[in-house]
Amino acid sequence: MIIEERAYHIKGLDYSIRSAKPEDATTLSEVRLQIDGETENLDRRRGEAFLEPAEFEQLIRSDSEKDTNLFLVAETANQIVGFSRCEGSPLSRLAHKVEFGVGVLRDYWGHGIGKHLLEQSIAWSDATGIQKMTLNVLETNVNAIELYKKAGFEIEGVLKRDRLLADGNYYNTIVMGRFRV
Repeated sequence: MIIEERAYHIKGLDYSIRSAKPEDATTLSEVRLQIDGETENLDRRRGEAFLEPAEFEQLIRSDSEKDTNLFLVAETANQIVGFSRCEGSPLSRLAHKVEFGVGVLRDYWGHGIGKHLLEQSIAWSDATGIQKMTLNVLETNVNAIELYKKAGFEIEGVLKRDRLLADGNYYNTIVMGRFRV
């Protein structure tokens, strides 16, 4: 699905959030690779499950056509600095919900980009009749957990010893959900 572009000015940074376009594919491939190398909060290490630009282009085209998917990018000065994605299921028993994921380049943390990607996704979700949004978050990502709680998500469960990080330790994954109000 496609949404209207929105502009923001936070802590001296001008940026916009808009639907991803096929011509964003090469940049998204590079940005995702960089984000994966900047944080351990995501599932992938740098280079794992790498998506070529052609794969991103197909994903963007597919998401743009589906009512249950939304692919957003955050852009400043014609540079993509973050993205989010909501993915629904074609299965009728799961068609009422979407899974949310987000990534922002480290240099742009603290400007509300992740928060605004989330807010836009929630607004889209509620407007389209989606009943539930779900997400997974690493237990040590306290700022994200608090953001999700403020946005109406609740903890639904804990996947114990779910992730093995670079320090050699296992960490829990928090499963969160938000129901349409």
